[in-house]
Amino acid sequence: MDKNKRFQLFLLVSVFIVSTCGLIYELVAGALASYLLGDSVKQFSFIIGTYLFSMGVGSFLAKYIKRNLIDRFIEIELLIGIIGGLSSVILFVLFQKISHFQFILYFFVFLTGCLSGMEIPILMNILKNRVTFRELVSDVFTFDYIGALIASVLFPTLLIPYLGVMGTSLVFGIVNILVAITLCVFLRNEIFNLRALQVKAGFCLVVLITTFAYSNKLLQYTESNLYQNNIIYKHSTPYQRIILTESNGNYQLFLNNNLQFNTKDEYRYHEVLVHPAMAAAKSVSKVLVLGGGDGLAVREVLKYKDVKKVTLVDLDAGMTNLFKTNEILTKHNKNSLNNSKVTVYNADAFIWLQQNKEKYDVVIIDFPDPSNYSLGKLYTTYFYKTLHNSLTANSVVTVQTTSPYYAPKSYWCVHETIASVYPNVLGYHTYVPSFGEWGFALFSPNNLVRLEKVNRKLNQLKFYNYNLKQYTIFSEDMKAEKVEVNRLDNQSLVRYFDEEWSKI
Repeated sequence: MDKNKRFQLFLLVSVFIVSTCGLIYELVAGALASYLLGDSVKQFSFIIGTYLFSMGVGSFLAKYIKRNLIDRFIEIELLIGIIGGLSSVILFVLFQKISHFQFILYFFVFLTGCLSGMEIPILMNILKNRVTFRELVSDVFTFDYIGALIASVLFPTLLIPYLGVMGTSLVFGIVNILVAITLCVFLRNEIFNLRALQVKAGFCLVVLITTFAYSNKLLQYTESNLYQNNIIYKHSTPYQRIILTESNGNYQLFLNNNLQFNTKDEYRYHEVLVHPAMAAAKSVSKVLVLGGGDGLAVREVLKYKDVKKVTLVDLDAGMTNLFKTNEILTKHNKNSLNNSKVTVYNADAFIWLQQNKEKYDVVIIDFPDPSNYSLGKLYTTYFYKTLHNSLTANSVVTVQTTSPYYAPKSYWCVHETIASVYPNVLGYHTYVPSFGEWGFALFSPNNLVRLEKVNRKLNQLKFYNYNLKQYTIFSEDMKAEKVEVNRLDNQSLVRYFDEEWSKI
């Protein structure tokens, strides 16, 4: 292979690596934003748009770089490596310390995008006198797009589960710096200021490696500030960041920075979620729980001796495995997920219901709040119509429907959406100290099923007294004017939810 071919191949491999790194930084920013700010769809959309725009700005600015192009290319690699690598660390540290966090977030996205946008124009100028134009454009973009594909596959499957957000950005920052160092070695005869570049590259590499070595301590520091209480477990799955904290003997579970329950008062929520449906149903032989990967709703279901089979469908295996194996959590959910009556499916409930052929007497729906479109689809007319195929004529279903006090439009949007499919629907609510006033909906496909009727009851409940009527009274500040029905094509619920909770 002649010198020009080796030169070309080496630079094209560099394009492949740095394009992978560039997209990783974009995905890291999106994941970090969704963890800290919520609404993953909106955050990823804004970040992708900002990143692509900034790449355009970088491409425009690249035309003003005319001298010492290889030196400039290496310097850009160093800048991308140090900025992209440290971005997640800085953003984690600053999250609770500054009021304009989103400005800093998008500033980092803009910088990395702008620098990434400079790479290809500079590289094409370096190679233009060594390669034919047609071959040059084809090869450069081929390697660039392959790198993007590799990044998009690796990020959710390997990087986030094993390295986490902070570790991923630091590792790929180091990779960027190593590319720059390798360029310094193999292209030393083409570089004007070799010594200066070597010093800069060495400094950047030391900074990133040192930061990576202390990344666990940095993450522990930032998350301890974020969650206040003692963190006893943390894990990133392909779907969410799971944090378990402890305070005065009570445990709190956070998913993507959102409190899911506090062991001090979760029984109020789960008793009111489960027992009205279990009491009203004519039979409780077969029960389906959608969501509720913590096993707490299943715990309540298993208190009834008539229950013969419980099916739990939860997307995240990391969540259900945690609540199957962690001694603290299995003690609290009474080891419900390991009960012989319980079968756990780790699947998207939206898809699982379409394929399910079995029918259930009671269905407990305990999904997270509709904070983004991927969750909002689980509250649509399409979802509730699909659910019908899993119900008997006398089935009873209960759904958590967010807070009628903090988000009345959201609450009544869910209620009206259900009512558009099942006319026999009853809204109710209760107070949970960790969350405030919280709402639910109870419904059946059969208009003859009396939702307030008590066909069976337990004596060992801490809170719920089977007098459902007292939970169905809504004060004026928990009512809303006419709201839209939530459909797949409008996702009005997500709009209401974002509008109402952003004010709190």
